[in-house]
Amino acid sequence: MNVSVELQTAVDAAHAAGHVLQRYLEDGVVMRDKSAAGGKTYDLVSDADIESEQVIAEMILQRHPSHAILGEEAYQDTATDSEHLWIIDPLDGTNNYAHGIPHFAVSVAYYRAGRPLAGAVYNPARDDLYVAGCDQGATLNGQSVQVSGIQRMAQSMIGCGFYYDRGAMMRSTLAAVEQCFAADIHGIRRFGTASLDLCMVGCGQLDGFFEYKLSPWDFAAGALFVAEAGGRITTTDGLDLPLVATPVLATNGHIHDELMAITSKHQFNGN
Repeated sequence: MNVSVELQTAVDAAHAAGHVLQRYLEDGVVMRDKSAAGGKTYDLVSDADIESEQVIAEMILQRHPSHAILGEEAYQDTATDSEHLWIIDPLDGTNNYAHGIPHFAVSVAYYRAGRPLAGAVYNPARDDLYVAGCDQGATLNGQSVQVSGIQRMAQSMIGCGFYYDRGAMMRSTLAAVEQCFAADIHGIRRFGTASLDLCMVGCGQLDGFFEYKLSPWDFAAGALFVAEAGGRITTTDGLDLPLVATPVLATNGHIHDELMAITSKHQFNGN
């Protein structure tokens, strides 16, 4: 893969932030509830998230001082129409991280004029680095990867995600899962880290994945990875992904329409 300056920055920033997350995990991390409302403690944040984001932002701005950053913690208000835009998630899979489950990641993506050009997703617990460059393919730890060749949902393994909503959106997701099982899929997996779920589609480990609400920092790098690995990624009703919170459907391409018939039927509409 021909490594651009921006792709090298994405890789370096993801590695640096991953080291921060590992240090906090080893030293003992204290999680806090983001909302602090109604006693609900499943939307979490920690000092690890904050420092990880700072490390990523500092590296980006040092190397690309005129570029904009959109991120989960301190950079949520950045305009998504910036010519040079970095979309970062300093800790994807926070609940896994909080419980010591080694399935979490840093996600760093670079977009130019709305087009994804570079992305890196790094799981420091396993030292797994997923990298994608526009028109350059996708790699896992330096080895080229591709989506699966599965042709029908009846042969597939499907991943899904649940947003923090535990009302109507959760019921929509469960209804879609039930219909997936009715299509005789091999199984459903819910790993809790969307960026890695998308990379698993790109690596052919999952044949499809859907979630009814993901933010740009959840999918920016993973979406490029899926596309560069030969897959297809859209909203759950088949539209191009906008750089706002949106439903997401990613597949190997072969089963996209079949899975979309299910995800669009049950899509949460806010009512």
